[in-house]
Amino acid sequence: MGMGVAGGSGGGRRRRRGQRRAMMSEINVTPFVDVVLVLLIVFMVAAPMMTAGVAVDLPQSSAGELQTPRTPIMVSVTPQGEIYVDEEQVASAGLVDAVAALAESTEDRIYVRGDTSASYGTVMDVMGTLSSAGYSRIGLITQQPTAESSGQ
Repeated sequence: MGMGVAGGSGGGRRRRRGQRRAMMSEINVTPFVDVVLVLLIVFMVAAPMMTAGVAVDLPQSSAGELQTPRTPIMVSVTPQGEIYVDEEQVASAGLVDAVAALAESTEDRIYVRGDTSASYGTVMDVMGTLSSAGYSRIGLITQQPTAESSGQ
């Protein structure tokens, strides 16, 4: 059934007494495969973090409140498109100046409160203006669902 080939590189000849075996020319790929698998896992974990974009929360969420050491800056958008920084109404052109007066650094957290009937474009314009001004910690405020809105 099966047929074996004797010897190494010498064809079918027998080795003489003083000859040594020929060196094995195979590469052990196990360490290479281990390294490749580790790199694959690292890239699979890191790839979602490299995408650019704005994190958006849904209008209602069952998530708990974030505990922050400082009071964040609140930017509100009304259904009429008016923009408020904390309690003061500002024009779209003066938004960055009003936020900069309250912020200690660009690392301050800014929360955008957009009314559910407010224009999506206006809310995104506010977030884009703040992002282009260097503020990267921008979040959306949501409201906890009530018993009436969740259908219970």
